[in-house]
Amino acid sequence: MRERVLTPKRRLYLAWFLLHSLLIITISSREIFWLIAHRLTILPTSFTSTAQKLESIASTTLAQGLASSNPVRRALLAYLHITGIERGYGYFAPNVPESYKLLFELHYPDGTVEYELPEVRSAAAELRLASLLDEIGRTRYDALREYLVKTLAGPVWREHPEAKKIRAIVGLRNFPDIHEFHRGARETYEFLYAYDFSLARDSPQTKSSLK
Repeated sequence: MRERVLTPKRRLYLAWFLLHSLLIITISSREIFWLIAHRLTILPTSFTSTAQKLESIASTTLAQGLASSNPVRRALLAYLHITGIERGYGYFAPNVPESYKLLFELHYPDGTVEYELPEVRSAAAELRLASLLDEIGRTRYDALREYLVKTLAGPVWREHPEAKKIRAIVGLRNFPDIHEFHRGARETYEFLYAYDFSLARDSPQTKSSLK
């Protein structure tokens, strides 16, 4: 029986296929481990420590421990975005997930301060905005997070051209569990990031960060 010999071209295709599959599995696994590590599933808390270690291993495999300017990390991130696999599937939905809130603080030359929320004109746009806020809140890539916040701040500035500075504040909305809700607890907010925009439309600069 004649054996099939892999040509160099087929070997290249096979290597690419294996690498692509490994990235998909790693990203999806990291999402699952993240949910378990943060106790957002119905699994017992005894799984938390193991999930944290596995999430760290998955992040290391995806070059998350390297500097944002590292060419390996940048090339890998570009490939993940081009192929659309930068977000995996967690396969868990037993609870109300975390959500994020974006608030714009407008500063005027006379010292007046106003507050604005991102506005949408349809239910579909509201859903897309919620997904975008989740992306902003959870992304580990600083440059991408800054770019997304800057994009949302643009329309606000066009509506308020007289403002001299806009501060974009990103916060995490924490919801109480069912027992806390019955005791009268309501949602709380945890500050995450703030970006300042000057009158000259400079790129946003992170003023403070807790994550």
